[in-house]
Amino acid sequence: MSTRTADAATEVFVAHRNLLFTVAYEMLGSAADAEDVLQETWLRWVEVDQDQVRDQRAYLVRVTTRQSLNRLRALARRREAYVGPWLPEPLLTTPDVAQDVELAESVSMALMLVLETLSPTERAVFVLREVFDVGYDEIAAAVDKTPAAVRQIAHRARRHVEARRPRETVSARESRAVLESFRSALATGDPQRLLDVLAPDVVLLSDGGGVRQAARHPVAGADKVARFIAGGLRRTNARFAAEPAVVNGNPALVLRLDDEVDGVMAARVVDGRITGLYYVRNPGKLSRLGAETPLTLG
Repeated sequence: MSTRTADAATEVFVAHRNLLFTVAYEMLGSAADAEDVLQETWLRWVEVDQDQVRDQRAYLVRVTTRQSLNRLRALARRREAYVGPWLPEPLLTTPDVAQDVELAESVSMALMLVLETLSPTERAVFVLREVFDVGYDEIAAAVDKTPAAVRQIAHRARRHVEARRPRETVSARESRAVLESFRSALATGDPQRLLDVLAPDVVLLSDGGGVRQAARHPVAGADKVARFIAGGLRRTNARFAAEPAVVNGNPALVLRLDDEVDGVMAARVVDGRITGLYYVRNPGKLSRLGAETPLTLG
């Protein structure tokens, strides 16, 4: 490949990199794995005769999807042996992600967990069709299915997700207000103040990955969740702080002990109360909190 050709290939790849990362991340729930997929996509891209590629964006999305599918199938076996609940890797995101309601919902912890319940092919089809509005013919080429089969898969995946996704969209302002009340309750460690902001049927999932202490099973019910949180705060002798942040396009808290990041807590809010708490403590999933990650649908 000539230097001019290599430069042209690099320019195209860089122009679409944020989109490709977003596709891979939504399929995998892991920034580290998404970066590996992008590296594999790049290696294939530079070997292609650029003059033979009619639609560069579609081609790159297709290669990224195939590589993500391969990795997703391998990860399924690894996650079966994962210690405790598995949560997506939290990303500190740029302000424009929070302003894009569709994108913010698609990368929210709540929806990413719903996507985990799909098969790899269903997830790929759903993400490409419902999130990125890719045509059925293009999706068919990416997942090695006929367009007719892709339509059926898309319908099945959409029905599955709709039955499990949050029923209503809550504004970022409302979520921030509820999280601020929750943050104040954390500062006091008072179980009653925690109960005031938790929905009766709230569920807490904590991901320590077997490295950090975390609940091995979901904690359900306001009383149990409040006691779990208050007990954890009482047991630590470190200086505790909860900082507001935008994680996966949605309001969240970065929790620190003695100024060191201990974890990220995202929340699902319904009718002014928290119905879901997602607490990521696994150190291997906290490496991208030092800088904002750009995500895009286009």
